[in-house]
Amino acid sequence: MQILHAAATWAMLGVILTVQWVVYPQFLRVGPDEFIAYHREHTRRITWVVGPLMLAELGAAVGLVVLHSASPVAWAGIACLAGIWSSTVFVQVPLHDRLAGGFDRDLATRLIRTNALRTGLWAVRAGLAVWWLA
Repeated sequence: MQILHAAATWAMLGVILTVQWVVYPQFLRVGPDEFIAYHREHTRRITWVVGPLMLAELGAAVGLVVLHSASPVAWAGIACLAGIWSSTVFVQVPLHDRLAGGFDRDLATRLIRTNALRTGLWAVRAGLAVWWLA
């Protein structure tokens, strides 16, 4: 369980760092005429990467809590994941839904800023994953 957890978490950390530092900043550079198609393709393609990884990570994190319910580290991991999923559902997805209608610099900037929280939480989870392997 710990290996699956670490693999999924570290993979997601790599993805979220790439999105935060490379992909989302490019949203600010795509011309308004191309933005809708660019954003649509980003959303379609990234879903196939993050969907399975996020579900695997969630399953492994829940498994760790079930197997080690007295461990504060397991619960800390679940708390981080709750923050990640909440931010995804209540902040990032609505911002992406609004951006799907066309480029808006303020929305894209807000997406980058709010995604920093998820990036930080995944970094914490990656540290916890190392703890589980040690």
